[in-house]
Amino acid sequence: MTVKDSNGTDLSEGDSVTVIKDLKVKGTSVTLKRGTLIKGIHLTGDDEEIECRVEKVKGLVLKTCFLKKA
Repeated sequence: MTVKDSNGTDLSEGDSVTVIKDLKVKGTSVTLKRGTLIKGIHLTGDDEEIECRVEKVKGLVLKTCFLKKA
């Protein structure tokens, strides 16, 4: 299974990614702004999702179509 970002670049465990669009996080008042750097991602069983920690949100799952490799 290969996980690819919005540009088609392969992602691997522990990579850093950047958010390409403002995203509202459901269930919190946090909004991830465009350009936010996320370090140390974890791959899930789904090739279109990654798990990460951002600001005060632990265990956040993001779609790879909103990310690009940093």
